[in-house]
Amino acid sequence: MAAKMSLDSFDKKILDCLQDNSDMVLAEIARRVGLSTTPCWRRINRLQEEGIIRARVALLNRKAVNAGVTVFVAVRTAQHTAPWLARFAKAVASFPEVIDCYRMSGEIDYLIRLALPDIEAYDAFYKSLIAKVELSDVTSMFAMEEIKSTTRLPLSYLP
Repeated sequence: MAAKMSLDSFDKKILDCLQDNSDMVLAEIARRVGLSTTPCWRRINRLQEEGIIRARVALLNRKAVNAGVTVFVAVRTAQHTAPWLARFAKAVASFPEVIDCYRMSGEIDYLIRLALPDIEAYDAFYKSLIAKVELSDVTSMFAMEEIKSTTRLPLSYLP
């Protein structure tokens, strides 16, 4: 978990650069930020050590890897115990097609986002999930069109 650390304008610019392209070479980041390479490198290392930067990854083209169908799965359960939650979390974590899973407030207990090739893959996921953990209600919604999808976090809220 990221510690509460103070970020200045250089740090924010570094984070902005890395959100654009995590493979950007250090010299280019330093140039854009207005620092020499050594202080820029130290700041990036500190941001990683403090947990502000969780990971540096490659974002794949979902269609190119045959995972172009997005499914949102709304889950309700009558079980609200720690052992059930542990089983549910373990089950969800075991599926590579699960991109996100959130515990929700309101009428839905959990919301899961999947990346799949087709409806048959969803059916297999559904059958495997209900075999692993007891659920009260499952509602699935297939995305028809992706309007916006990003991994970029807003930096304007930083103090």
